[in-house]
Amino acid sequence: MISKKIKDIMQSGSAIRAMFEEGKRLAEVYGKENVYDFSLGNPSVPAPKAVNEAIVKIAQNTDTLALHGYMLNSGFESVRKTIADSLNSKYGTRFAFKNIVMTVGAAGGLNVVLKSIINEGDEVIVFAPYFGEYNNYVANVGGKVVVVPPNPPTFQPDLKAMKSLVSGRTKAVIINSPNNPTGVIYGEDTLKELGKILKEQSEKKGEAIYLISDEPYRELVYGDYQVPFLTKYYDNTIVGYSYSKSLSLPGERIGYLAIPDEAEDCDNLLAACGVATRILGFVNAPSLQQLVIEQCIDEKTDVSAYDKNRKLLYNALTQYGFECIEPQGAFYLFVKCPIEESKFVAKAKEYNILIVGGKSFACEGYVRIAYCVSYDMIERSLPYFKKLAEDTVK
Repeated sequence: MISKKIKDIMQSGSAIRAMFEEGKRLAEVYGKENVYDFSLGNPSVPAPKAVNEAIVKIAQNTDTLALHGYMLNSGFESVRKTIADSLNSKYGTRFAFKNIVMTVGAAGGLNVVLKSIINEGDEVIVFAPYFGEYNNYVANVGGKVVVVPPNPPTFQPDLKAMKSLVSGRTKAVIINSPNNPTGVIYGEDTLKELGKILKEQSEKKGEAIYLISDEPYRELVYGDYQVPFLTKYYDNTIVGYSYSKSLSLPGERIGYLAIPDEAEDCDNLLAACGVATRILGFVNAPSLQQLVIEQCIDEKTDVSAYDKNRKLLYNALTQYGFECIEPQGAFYLFVKCPIEESKFVAKAKEYNILIVGGKSFACEGYVRIAYCVSYDMIERSLPYFKKLAEDTVK
């Protein structure tokens, strides 16, 4: 018999993955070119050429034990130093290699942090809409997710509502900017106020409330928008980063945690993350990919392709009468449903348009459209989006 906890997760399922699998099925029936799958945030822009070249070079020129052997659970020191130096150069931080823990992507990093800080019954505050897997990550370590209701139309965090939800059991707050699913970037003034509130509440509580910043989309930003680096505004910040989107490497599972010296109990927290990495079964982040990152720290994915997609889809859908906030980053549109959400998703599917309902992000009445697809697919889908609008927009 499988565990009750896993059984519950299996029953609740992932609407994103389910829709992705449905896309595969429909492609076999109607042909791939006649299915418009906007369900999964799977980068369509190829990894930089230097990444593939580095993989070959490392594999051919690195001692087998050095390449494939065990290392410190926190990762290669030289890789961590390279990342620390890069962050310091970009954001004026003061990280050393010891402040960086290499992780199996951002998801692995979040699980490591939560394993390190959460006791049974502790609460973790999240802002809706949010990535639904947070629920499973927190539940897996015996914690409880406390949801701040969504704040349309801007979808900036509702800090007044958050403050009212802080309790004696609050251990952490998770934010995600640029946000999945809205594409919104949380502004500097908002983050300063968030830091101020958390500092006050931590002092009142007598121990740190950690701010966990989930940042897989940090580099996917359009126009003149900037993503503030949170350790500037709140000492007890833990940054979780992934190269899945910034270098188009989602399947390689490589990222890091950055924990500043100013964080409460920093040394023990870093040590705990190293232990959690081992006991969660990761042991260490993939060695080859760590070394690739060391060589490709300054490489970037060409986000202009996503920007081109963003403009085409946003302009077309708003012209058809749909309501949505213009995304500032990431690669998602969050569209308000003109009819009941489940009916809208079903109606879209009639035209082989696959999108994910906002209920999966704790924000019912919206849908997420992932535009990290080919420009050609978006162009081919537009006549069907127009028909969908004619069927549903009043």
